[in-house]
Amino acid sequence: MRHNKSGRKFSLTPDARKALLRSITDSLVAKGRIKTTVTRAKEVRKIAENLVTLAKKNTLSARREALEWLTTKDAFKRLFSEYADTFKTRNGGYTRITKCGYRAGDNAPMAYLEYILETAETKKAAPKRKRRRSTKKADTEETAKAE
Repeated sequence: MRHNKSGRKFSLTPDARKALLRSITDSLVAKGRIKTTVTRAKEVRKIAENLVTLAKKNTLSARREALEWLTTKDAFKRLFSEYADTFKTRNGGYTRITKCGYRAGDNAPMAYLEYILETAETKKAAPKRKRRRSTKKADTEETAKAE
């Protein structure tokens, strides 16, 4: 039994699993959006959100800790410049997983994993929907008036 054991194994050795997660995380930070399987996306999301939290701290130890996971300088620079500024006022929930169908070869469920770069100012205000009255309520009012 796997009581209190978090994380997925992906049928890999610990070294191979860490290398897989590092490469996917590096691609996500560098590109901003990647397409991968749903289970991989759920695992990478934990690491990616932790990296943004480190970038927001912007201390020497936070930079060194982020370098343990990132493999390219491009991803490191983008994390500490772009993402740290974008998510300065946000308290978590930096990524979004959007399911996008199934892979052709093995029918694995696929998803897009992306950083949410839009802020409250850039979002368009969604028009408010008018609430519809219940037809039952309208019918009872009409019958009460008629009587």
